[in-house]
Amino acid sequence: QVQLVESGGGLVQTGGSLRLSCAASGILVAFNAMGWYRQAPGKQRELVATITSSGSTNYADSVKGRFTISRNNAKNSVYLQMNSLKPEDTAVYFCNYRANWGQGTQVTVSS
Repeated sequence: QVQLVESGGGLVQTGGSLRLSCAASGILVAFNAMGWYRQAPGKQRELVATITSSGSTNYADSVKGRFTISRNNAKNSVYLQMNSLKPEDTAVYFCNYRANWGQGTQVTVSS
């Protein structure tokens, strides 16, 4: 059974940084593609970033140059480093593996 547990969200001012963590169980992140998605109030869930088993990364245009996805195989975890945060980054952020989702972590950026 796959479980994904996100943490690290919070309230931050515009221009600030946060680091989200996703602890995985039931799969090995080293051998699987993982992703981060977000959903703002009243909007559809959207892709933020992905990392493949080979380490290739992909980002939504809106976060390129500001966000970095990474993983720690020893901790079986995936991370999302978010810098230069903007109010439009406010959303619930979800970790994803295929059809599996975590419970989400709230990120709020104040202007």
